[in-house]
Amino acid sequence: MTAMDRSQGRVSRDETPEISMIPETATGNRGLQLEEPLIFEQGTPGRIGVDLAPVPETKSRLGGVVRKAPVGLPDLAEPQVVRHFVRLSQKNYSIDSGLFPLGSCTMKHNPRLNEKVARMPGFADLHPLQPVSTIQGALGMMHELGTWLTELTGMTEVTLAPAAGAHGELAGLMAIRAAHVARGDARRRVIVPDSAHGTNPASAVLCGYTVQSIPGTDDGRVDVAALKAALGPDVAAVMLTNPNTCGLFERDVKVIADAVHEVGAYFYGDGANFNAIVGRVKPAELGFDCMHINLHKTFSTPHGGGGPGSGPVVFAESLAHVAPGPRIRRQDDGSYTVEAVPGGPAVGRLKAFFGQAGMFTRALAYMKSLGRDGLHAASGDAVLAANYLMVRLSEEMTPAFPGPAMHECLFDDGFLEGTGVSTLDFAKAMIDEGFHPMTMYFPLVVHGAMLIEPTETESKQALDQLVDALLSLARRAKAGEAEAFHAAPRYAPRRRLDETLAARKPVLRWTPPAEARAAAE
Repeated sequence: MTAMDRSQGRVSRDETPEISMIPETATGNRGLQLEEPLIFEQGTPGRIGVDLAPVPETKSRLGGVVRKAPVGLPDLAEPQVVRHFVRLSQKNYSIDSGLFPLGSCTMKHNPRLNEKVARMPGFADLHPLQPVSTIQGALGMMHELGTWLTELTGMTEVTLAPAAGAHGELAGLMAIRAAHVARGDARRRVIVPDSAHGTNPASAVLCGYTVQSIPGTDDGRVDVAALKAALGPDVAAVMLTNPNTCGLFERDVKVIADAVHEVGAYFYGDGANFNAIVGRVKPAELGFDCMHINLHKTFSTPHGGGGPGSGPVVFAESLAHVAPGPRIRRQDDGSYTVEAVPGGPAVGRLKAFFGQAGMFTRALAYMKSLGRDGLHAASGDAVLAANYLMVRLSEEMTPAFPGPAMHECLFDDGFLEGTGVSTLDFAKAMIDEGFHPMTMYFPLVVHGAMLIEPTETESKQALDQLVDALLSLARRAKAGEAEAFHAAPRYAPRRRLDETLAARKPVLRWTPPAEARAAAE
């Protein structure tokens, strides 16, 4: 296996001879995939990139906190800095690089039109503390986005404030709690099916609820009998993802909604998978009382880098009175005002100002460019692509549940049984084939899960290339090439880490060699 440079947490270039016949290079570079040192390792004292005028001496007012030693930043020339960050950028993989099959994440193409609109001065240069009279266009944009969201879901009210999907879940649950408390009926329990989106239980616990899990059936859907048996007067809400995280539509959703409402509870919809049904099904008509919507999953806003995110929440009439503020209202004269945070039982302000306005602009640009018919077609194409993958991959891989699927298809590790190859090994080998791995080991209800979501924008050629790669890997695993899988990835800038050691003894800070030697002595 790969030798490791534990001192700085980086893998060496050593290769296992039986596995790889790729010769080493004098530089460590492999073709145009360049080996790049840390920026701290490239500094030379006295080297400069910018010549600044001397700073006149002034009396320090910092007292005892004045710096007594150099800050420790590297001295670099401009070409070094530029090359360093360009080389790092070349090691990235993104939706602009190729197909990104992460299931339950929906790595959608981000249209450049959306980016252009978001960068228009009338949007990009605004400040949230400007007078309302000077941001009428921005308020109009957000009001129109809210109108689109309520129309597409069949809901009555919307809040744009939540910063992400999980924040939206919390907002919806806080509204549910506020509604129960207002009628003197505070409840303690939230029911979450096993097939729900992964953050649901955490959001419920954060809101102070006790979570009860409900198992799924053999076909990957909610066990309705078990759910009905769990319902009672102490249940505040049932959280349901539909389509669920197994990539399947919950056929009994209306039956579940009626049962939830019969005990005075609210029916929470997780909109993580709304991309599969937008323009085709209105969640309010299925019985949901509120639902959050991840703008990146359905309406093409950027997903990379951990944000900025946005998770608006829509509310049916049953919860509109407790929806968080602030709210944007259109007046009879066409102007827009910001409604103060509602009083009474309503949830107050969740976030400063109005949420992530840049994401609102991108999402609305996407909606308006596609229109109703375009959104309808996009959801259909997403479902078609997932089912195409499911049928073709079934030649060698084992679907977790019988189809048809919705926007994502789910496989277990049954086809790897007896091969010595795990789901993790299989995913690492995908990197050598030029693909980011699919979502692994989730949902938890499926052993060795591999969750694949192609989205609607990938061509048949791109889907076929992914299928051919996965079928080839499956055949190689069954042919007894386990050692090759255990060594993967071989062609990535870094080989596989010792994941146990990385978890238990992570190296999170670079230490100058002199300091490291002194510490060792």
